[in-house]
Amino acid sequence: MNFDFSDDQKMLRENARAFLSKESPLTLCRQVLESDASYSQSLWQAVAGQGWQGTAIPETYGGAGFGRLDLAVLAEELGRALAPIPFSSTVYLAAEALLVAGTEEQKKRYLPPVARGECIATVAHGEAGADGALRTSFTKGRVRGQKAPVPDGDVADIALVSAKSGREVGLVIVELAVPEVTRQKLQSIDPSRSLASLSFQRAPGEWLGGRPCGWQTIEHIFDRAAVLYAFEQLGGAQRAFEITREYLLHRYAFGRPIGSFQALKHRMADWYVELELARSNCYYGAWALSNEAPELPVAACGARVSAAAAFELASKEMIQMHGGMGFTWEHDAHLFYRRARWLGSVLGSAPLWREKLVARLEAQQA
Repeated sequence: MNFDFSDDQKMLRENARAFLSKESPLTLCRQVLESDASYSQSLWQAVAGQGWQGTAIPETYGGAGFGRLDLAVLAEELGRALAPIPFSSTVYLAAEALLVAGTEEQKKRYLPPVARGECIATVAHGEAGADGALRTSFTKGRVRGQKAPVPDGDVADIALVSAKSGREVGLVIVELAVPEVTRQKLQSIDPSRSLASLSFQRAPGEWLGGRPCGWQTIEHIFDRAAVLYAFEQLGGAQRAFEITREYLLHRYAFGRPIGSFQALKHRMADWYVELELARSNCYYGAWALSNEAPELPVAACGARVSAAAAFELASKEMIQMHGGMGFTWEHDAHLFYRRARWLGSVLGSAPLWREKLVARLEAQQA
């Protein structure tokens, strides 16, 4: 079984990397951090010009009609560049949810503007409260409740809101530019990727798919998104590794590169092993996603857990191995740390995905 990407997909990676290098996302990331903006509109429009938002959307709905493997390639490159755009919430979450569970009319209405980069979308699922209960309700075509934190909720045009109706649960499509929806931007550890609180006071909406889709479908959507988020984390971890390795080879102390010191070599070796473990799990997840394989629930958990661990380790080691300079605002290390923490929590924390992995493996063996 060959888990590697095809030559065309490797060429896509090279072109995406060259394009993002030209656009200088790290510079744009700093600009967003130092302003009141929630994302880089110029980069979002540039990416839309490349057609990336429509990569996995069928041509019938205005997309490019490529597969999930191509989208995984782009996700890794966007992760390497720390792209400050609402790509993940729009493409990995909302677009995938529409493709998986939307009606034909809903797909034709919402997917073409998403593919053109004219619509920012998100999924609003998390709610405040220690018990994790779903309190948002949907009755008589109206949504009532509060969601927080919602990734890119302050800039999204539509949100797919998890809600209950009696004993049934599903996702409700809500257009956010209505008086019944109140938004409040929240403080985020990575201000280049925003979070918001959304309050719904009898906001008009409609069930995704025309009826409550149930927890199983919602979990399936999150599993699909988890694989793509994992590739973003893998890309960020890989880039942090490369920057740090370059620094260790060119920073001299006591007449030799500090990368030659045994203690640092051991840490870099451990870091490399963590990266390769994450890469293997991500590739397995991409295979399962692209083939709609029954192994997806386990593969998604493995990819998510290993990629989150790799990026967290990478962001910490990057700061520490750069010494005092790594702790400064002027150095890019903190940008990687911020993004690692943001990506590690936005779809559910790593411990949550570990629990899912254990539960699913036990269910397989039962």
